[in-house]
Amino acid sequence: MSRDLERNQEATCYIGNLDERVTDEIVWELMLQAGPIAHVYLPKDRISQMHQGYAFAEYQTKGDAEYSCRVLNGIKLYGKPIRVNLSSNEKQEVDIGANLFVGNLDSGVDERLLYDTFATFGGVVGTPRIARDPTTNVSKNYGFVSFDSFEAADAAIESLNNQFLLNRPITVMYALRKDGKNGERHGSEAERLVAAQARKHHVLPTAQDAYGMPSAPWPATSGNVLPGAG
Repeated sequence: MSRDLERNQEATCYIGNLDERVTDEIVWELMLQAGPIAHVYLPKDRISQMHQGYAFAEYQTKGDAEYSCRVLNGIKLYGKPIRVNLSSNEKQEVDIGANLFVGNLDSGVDERLLYDTFATFGGVVGTPRIARDPTTNVSKNYGFVSFDSFEAADAAIESLNNQFLLNRPITVMYALRKDGKNGERHGSEAERLVAAQARKHHVLPTAQDAYGMPSAPWPATSGNVLPGAG
C-alpha cells in the first residue's frame, strides 16, 4: 500500500468510467500503448474484489503521462468511453466515502440536531440530510451524515448506534453505495486507501452532503432516496 501512496502524481494518469470486466492486466496493456508503465493500481473492494470503476497508471515520465491522456482519453473499452486525465489535474475535492446512514430517527430530529450530535466525533462535511416527504416536508425518519475522515465516521458508529436521540434508539451504519451492487456499503478498504492518499496530497473532502448534493442551509428538504443509499 505504501507504494500506492508514494507514486509520482505528475506522471500518473487517472482512468475513469471503467467497465466492471476491466482487470489490472487490461489496464496495464492499454496504458502501455502510450509509454513505459511504472505502476498500475485498480482499487477493489476487499470483500467482493470488484473494482470501483477507476484506476491509476503511473508512467516513468510526465511526458509519457501527458501523451497517454491525449491519445487514450475517450477511447472505448467494452463499449464505454473511458476518461484519461493527469491525476494532478483531477479536481482537488473528493467525496472520500465516509458517509453514514442514520435510521429510526424521531420525528423531532432536524438537520441542526443531527449536525450537532455527529459533529462531536469529527468534521462533518456539508449539511446532514434528513429524508422528507416532498409535499409535506415531514421527516421519513432517516437521514445521512458525511464526515471528512473514516476515523470520525467509525467513532460515530461505535458511540451512537442503538443510542437514544430524543425518544428513539437510532441506527448508525455506513450508507449503501449509490454505484454499488449487492448491498455494498461505504467504508471499504479501497475507499479508505484512496482517502489516505487524498490526505497525503492535501486533497479536501467535497463540501457536499451524503446525497452528493450541494450543501443546503437548515432546514433542508430532500427528494426521494432509498433508505441506506448515500
